[in-house]
Amino acid sequence: METKGVISKIAGPVVTAKNMLGAQMYELVKVGNEKLIGEIIRIEGNKAIIQVYEETSGLKPGETIERTRKPLSVELGPGIVGQIYDGIQRPLPIIQDLVGPFFKKGVVAHPLDRKKKWRFTPEVKTGAKVQDGDILGSVQETPLVNHKILVPPGTSGKIVNIVAEGDYTIDETLTTLERPEGKVELIMLQSWPVRSPRPYKTKVSSDIPLLTGQRIFDTFFPMAKGGQGAIPGGFGTGKTVMLHQLAKWAEARVVIYVGCGERGNEMAEVLESFPLLKDPRSGEPLMTRTILVANTSNMPIAAREASIYTGITMAEYFRDMGYDVALVADSTSRWAEALREICGRLEEMPGEEGYPAYLASRLSEFYERAGRVETLGSEPRLGSISVVGAVSPPGADFSEPVTQNTLRIVKVFWGLDKSLAERRHFPAINWLTSYSLYYDTLDPWYEANVGSIWAPLRGKALELLQKEDELKEIVRLVGPDALSESQRALLEGAKIIREDFLMQSAYHPIDSYCSIKKCLLMLKVAIGFYESMLKTVERGTPIKSVLSLPIVEEIARMKLTPSDKVDEAFKGIETRMAEQFNSLATGVGRGSA
Repeated sequence: METKGVISKIAGPVVTAKNMLGAQMYELVKVGNEKLIGEIIRIEGNKAIIQVYEETSGLKPGETIERTRKPLSVELGPGIVGQIYDGIQRPLPIIQDLVGPFFKKGVVAHPLDRKKKWRFTPEVKTGAKVQDGDILGSVQETPLVNHKILVPPGTSGKIVNIVAEGDYTIDETLTTLERPEGKVELIMLQSWPVRSPRPYKTKVSSDIPLLTGQRIFDTFFPMAKGGQGAIPGGFGTGKTVMLHQLAKWAEARVVIYVGCGERGNEMAEVLESFPLLKDPRSGEPLMTRTILVANTSNMPIAAREASIYTGITMAEYFRDMGYDVALVADSTSRWAEALREICGRLEEMPGEEGYPAYLASRLSEFYERAGRVETLGSEPRLGSISVVGAVSPPGADFSEPVTQNTLRIVKVFWGLDKSLAERRHFPAINWLTSYSLYYDTLDPWYEANVGSIWAPLRGKALELLQKEDELKEIVRLVGPDALSESQRALLEGAKIIREDFLMQSAYHPIDSYCSIKKCLLMLKVAIGFYESMLKTVERGTPIKSVLSLPIVEEIARMKLTPSDKVDEAFKGIETRMAEQFNSLATGVGRGSA
């Protein structure tokens, strides 16, 4: 009979157990009389150090530890989309039905419903040979997600029989494979350890942008599908709102939002708003393509450490179906703080600012699971995972370890600026410090799908904002009266870019999402107005006369144009702008004569 482990020491979420000879690293265990979920993170002889994913108050030395002989894993299968989980994939709505709104220790529920039946449509026939990654059939899980039932990694063989099209639960046998080592039955349900990346054939470079509906992202600092991005910013700069926007509008088949250590009211806003919103491309509710992982700041801290692994493993599962997945993590700083606390409990040698010495490698392991890949299977598919993580540096200090280590990994940096937020400029992305390393790979796509003027317009806009910053330095030194009319025109042109193009309301029903076509037309109008204004003032027209034109107010309202009316509306704006500048030039000519 196997001897159970015994608790010998408790330090917050870290428990030391003896009599654990034969235990393995990252093995899942049940701790104490209440069978709290824990994971072995260190082994010393017959002792094991366990991080417990639930509140440990009430635990006592002498209580037993039950081994499960399997790692912390997630369940993957139909029923996962639209669900709300905690950091270790416990379904929160189901647990609420069991115990009420107040979470109790030791409560266990299956992540996926074992009783619900799904309509399974087979795509292979008896006698066919299949390998890992091949599609056995599909389940229309939601209107937006056709859930592919895959042969699990490491499994191959000849199909002895397969069920006919019909309704089945996730643990009913769909097919039997004949293998040299014996027959194996396959079901809809898969289980995968969260700390092990799911395999694929090869990584491929991406030349397709992840469109987000946010003008400053899609236009100035784009990210490729399969890319990695970071949004660092201090308190109150709008990180969470920007991540909500990305989760709402990103052009991905599946979106996974991981609320890692954030405030409960922010997660509540997600839970309230997402079911009411519709996908702009299909008109279906956003929750039909969204998975939420909620691990708020008042939940046990150890579960934060697991939550991003839970999220990225679910993302890899949908990537293997050939889908584009977007994973949003809010925030990796809170995850790093969980690492720091556990590091302290383990009495490990701390690194910079108390974070563990392995902080950089853990961040790399997480972000490197992003990418665009050729999946397993006899007919490979292309799938991608795009990862965007928020970073919450204390005091908006970007030199702190989490921000710096993140910037060494990611290729897109969307830096939030506290001074912009204080001026109520949202999104408060600083266009002078932010950057994207995807311009060269994505510009051909923009040229082919949006227009050949895309890159030149973006270059002109960024140049205008850079020159504005230089002129502001002059204004601060010698005052605005020292500027020429052309320089004033430059400042006014940059102001239009800043206020009428870059500013975007996350809460306005129209402005919350901006199509890439609308982005192009808005930028074309803004740059066109600046160039016309510059020519006009160089001919001697006072800039006050230009700024009094009615078209200025129309340009300020162009962001509120509905997406289905942009062609007609912007054609009218360009026509009226040309007429008003012509009349202004004619008036100047008559006056000078």
